Amino acid sequence: MTVTVAATERWIRIGEVARGAGVSVRAVRYYEQQGLLIAERSPSGQRLYRQDAIPLIRFFQQMFAAGLTSRRIAELLPCWDSGHTDAEQRAMLRAERVRIQAKIDDLQAALNHLDEVIAITDTHP
Repeated sequence: MTVTVAATERWIRIGEVARGAGVSVRAVRYYEQQGLLIAERSPSGQRLYRQDAIPLIRFFQQMFAAGLTSRRIAELLPCWDSGHTDAEQRAMLRAERVRIQAKIDDLQAALNHLDEVIAITDTHP
């Protein structure tokens, strides 16, 4: 991903990114190592990120929670950046959606069973 920055854009340090996204500094470095995030360097060598790194990291967290790998997330980034996809990318996006929906359905079934157990135990203290 190429970083093009307006002269007025404010850059933020790694600690601020981590706090804003609710992750550790180590996680931010990991995303950078995986090619998911790009940092510029200050003259003193500190990592600097665009402010949009925070919502991007939140997106990464959601995708990780849904079971995607960093490699798969990297494949999604061009879609995120441009809004355009080719047939292969659309097929991959749809396959991930089907997989995630199946996971949601399984979790909903588990939740329903827990609700049944709670209802039974509420009537028999």
